[in-house]
Amino acid sequence: MKKIVLLALCVVSFSALSHAQNLKFGHVNAGELVNLMSERDSAVVKLQAYQNDLEETLDGMMTEYNTKLNEYQRKNNEWAPVVLETKQRELQELGQRIQQFQQNAQQEMAEMQQTLMSPVIEKAQNAITKIAKANNLVYVFDLSAGSVIYQDSSQSLDLLPLAKKELGIPAEKVAPTQFQPADNAK
Repeated sequence: MKKIVLLALCVVSFSALSHAQNLKFGHVNAGELVNLMSERDSAVVKLQAYQNDLEETLDGMMTEYNTKLNEYQRKNNEWAPVVLETKQRELQELGQRIQQFQQNAQQEMAEMQQTLMSPVIEKAQNAITKIAKANNLVYVFDLSAGSVIYQDSSQSLDLLPLAKKELGIPAEKVAPTQFQPADNAK
């Protein structure tokens, strides 16, 4: 009985070992793929417009604060104590509103970025999954995550060209190397 169990265990081990040698791996730079997608470009345009609106509102608040501060500095020796106290309170409240607006604006920008980029990332992920399944890959490593220390291109399938094709991105298109903020010159 022990020999049969041992023999069965050996057969299973050899079977698993031979199956493990047939594993197929792939790799892709998912960050680069997302940066190449036209949906990302339109999301960035919307995000920049939203950011410009927030900055415009903040600029208005800062202008109001600076105007009141300048008036306070010019006239504080002339005002009655009750007026002086009121003006100090106004400046303090406006400063707090500006600070609160900045905090809310940062949070809203992060939420807006999440909202706009989630469908783009999901579309890229779906394309990668479809390609991986079509090529019978067991694992796909994301090179943009920085967790791959070594990669043998002869043993791993690069999914980026296939994903570009799947998403209708021209083969010669390359991702921008750095984020280019909108020109705020007026």
